[in-house]
Amino acid sequence: MSIISTKNVDFYYGDFHALKGISMEIEPNTVTAFIGPSGCGKSTFLRLMNRMNDLIDHTRMTGEILIEGQNIYDKTVRVDELRTKVGMVFQKPNPFPKSIYENVAYGLRVNGIKDKDLITHTVEESLRNAALWNEVKDKLKKSAFELSGGQQQRLCIARALAIKPRILLMDEPASALDPLSTSKIEDLIFTLKNDYTIVIVTHNMQQAARVSDKTAFFYLGELVEFDDTQQIFLKPKIEATQNYITGRFG
Repeated sequence: MSIISTKNVDFYYGDFHALKGISMEIEPNTVTAFIGPSGCGKSTFLRLMNRMNDLIDHTRMTGEILIEGQNIYDKTVRVDELRTKVGMVFQKPNPFPKSIYENVAYGLRVNGIKDKDLITHTVEESLRNAALWNEVKDKLKKSAFELSGGQQQRLCIARALAIKPRILLMDEPASALDPLSTSKIEDLIFTLKNDYTIVIVTHNMQQAARVSDKTAFFYLGELVEFDDTQQIFLKPKIEATQNYITGRFG
């Protein structure tokens, strides 16, 4: 049973047809990577999965996106509830101007949780799950801005995990980081898939090959090929995929 199922998804920015007939099934507890040249629709498609594109004027979508069998664009769906189920981590770390502790506690407080012991337990658990606890446990009251870029990104992952999502969307989560921090994020993704379904957009094909179970190649708004990562990188069925992976274009 797929946790995410998309059926004939088309998306428009005004008159621009950004996504064309995208259908895809994503299994639970897997990492799916979206690859392809800039501007091919990867991030647009990712943001449809927690309705981030609702915030952009003059856009429209046709088709269906089902999460755990529910059409998330149905009028009865509350977007705030959807986003507790589908967390998101962006390209650049975006901690709030608060303490490390309050960054992680924020989502719990917004959702009406007042139990201090529960909040403290969840903050520690989330920081541990984001492989950050040992680095910050003695400075939880300090500003999140005192952390390095890589630590800030792991803090943003901890913040996303605190509200117990089922799915974690990552839009180029390591593109602004140094190689050591990138390696930590990749190790983290590998660990997190035991408990979460992860969808990652990446420009780094080696990263896609290292962390993902399935890879989707997008080009000019179309899903060219979607298969096991090993198949995509070693024996793609479509010539355009082969050309992109071998660096002939893109």
